[in-house]
Amino acid sequence: MILSHIVAAAKNGVIGKDNQLPWHIPEDLKFFREKTKGRALIMGRKTFESVGHPLPDRLNVVVTRNPDFKQRHESPDSKTPVHVVSSLKEAIDYCSEQVHRYGEEVFIIGGGEIFRESMNIVDLIYLTRIHRDYPGDITYPDVDPLKFEEIERRDRSEPTEFSFLTYSRKDL
Repeated sequence: MILSHIVAAAKNGVIGKDNQLPWHIPEDLKFFREKTKGRALIMGRKTFESVGHPLPDRLNVVVTRNPDFKQRHESPDSKTPVHVVSSLKEAIDYCSEQVHRYGEEVFIIGGGEIFRESMNIVDLIYLTRIHRDYPGDITYPDVDPLKFEEIERRDRSEPTEFSFLTYSRKDL
């Protein structure tokens, strides 16, 4: 199984403000949709709530310590599966049992706490780096160049300057 982060972050590390994206970059949203379609996604409760609904054509695995959340959102008859777990480890274990259905690559899509908790175990990082600062209250951790190497970069200039960056964990 390949564990990946997929995230858009401003130059100052901001990934969100009041549980919303502080920018609108259609090409990044399209990249996210195409990359994650048909895959398993791991996200925190706040990220799930900020999206407002299960992401279609994907397995949505939500990490929360709130036991009431599970009964409200996990529906076995739903077309878009939502599986609620109480820890990141439980989410990863569950996704590893689903690779036959959703593929080898599992995406962690946020938020900040889940990204920080999983930074030492991810294999790949798909980082859309927006080349300006934004105000916000949720941040993405720095990518350690001793642990990750940039393996792909595509620069863009519209609607603002940003780059699609892919990092791979170095063999240490």
